Amino acid sequence: MFDQLFETPFAVRRHFAGPLAKERLAFLSKLADRGISHKTLRGYAPKLLVFIDTFALVSRPKRIITRDEINRKTGDHRVRSLVTRWLRFLDRLEHRSVPVSPYAAKIKAFTDYMERERGLSPVTVRNRRWLIPRLLGRLGRSGGSLREITPQQIDESLQATVRQGDYARTTIQNWAGELRAFFRYAETQGWCRPGLAACIRGPRLFAQSSLPTGPSWDEVRRLLALTEGDRPVDIRDRAILLLLAIYGLRAGEVNRLRLEDFNWERELFTVTSSKTQRPRTYPLIRSVGDAVLRYVREVRPRSPHRELFLTLLAPIRPLRGALGAIVATRLRSLNLSLRHYGPHALRHACAARLLAEGLSLKEIGDHLGHVDPEATRIYAKVDLVGLRQVADFELGDLP
Repeated sequence: MFDQLFETPFAVRRHFAGPLAKERLAFLSKLADRGISHKTLRGYAPKLLVFIDTFALVSRPKRIITRDEINRKTGDHRVRSLVTRWLRFLDRLEHRSVPVSPYAAKIKAFTDYMERERGLSPVTVRNRRWLIPRLLGRLGRSGGSLREITPQQIDESLQATVRQGDYARTTIQNWAGELRAFFRYAETQGWCRPGLAACIRGPRLFAQSSLPTGPSWDEVRRLLALTEGDRPVDIRDRAILLLLAIYGLRAGEVNRLRLEDFNWERELFTVTSSKTQRPRTYPLIRSVGDAVLRYVREVRPRSPHRELFLTLLAPIRPLRGALGAIVATRLRSLNLSLRHYGPHALRHACAARLLAEGLSLKEIGDHLGHVDPEATRIYAKVDLVGLRQVADFELGDLP
């Protein structure tokens, strides 16, 4: 790794001979595996040596570093973020105790209700279990009592979030819906005021007011060109990017792909939907099949894990959350002006391309795995060229 990052023999020798060389190599390799550019890693490498000295990691090998000490000895938040990741990697960072929510017992009862009586999907249950205590915490109440919460307090909390502009209005609308679901259950248990759930309203939304954004197809081609070559990380990432861009898969769907999901004889592969948990089967086109097969044969580490995409360096494990960083890093390297740089941007690019090729909204929705036709209808707004052609007609002899 060091000889790939640095050109001069002196710099290479310095980093190989420095303290905790094995650990630094493993840490930098892990970051590279997540898609961090060589230029960024070249800047990180000398900082790790500074951190080792600053926090006396060699002379005091068993000491745990506190977050207060990190804050005192580092100024820039980017440096603080890097040293925190480095210490966590070494298992030298203090472990924060996770505070127990005062609403924990109520959230547990609500979770059991969703699972056993409502039969909601695991994704919905998990998301609500994570979100509800955080939304309740925004109301400024303590002690776990819901009795004193008023509709006005909930409205003010949601409106303040809208004014801050940190979240889209659709997100806050969804939050309002999750709170209504929780408080409907809370009313049946006598935890809160009757009728509270019906009073919860999110910000007003306009049908199809937002326009999905993603790279153009020419920009997708430029993105794929970045993965041409024989580097293991490029071979793996090319297969990932093709699956995201050609099929419009969600990040979780790519993460869950397993070796047995590919039927090479019939040239098919199966995806488990993130939303419905139902399987969808796609024809395996040649370019994607070749990319996946090359990755499996030449790059994929030997591992008991059955997930298709794994880290390339020890500890070998499924990519999971790293996939988003891989895509975002490569998209940002193109200097594109996008609202979002994650895998979903490629899903939008896929939908826009299918629309431009003349597929119906129903066909696009089936390809993307949409259950609700309204989720696809918004892409009708993307074809601005087609809309202008419709508007630009000759009036002829009409009065």
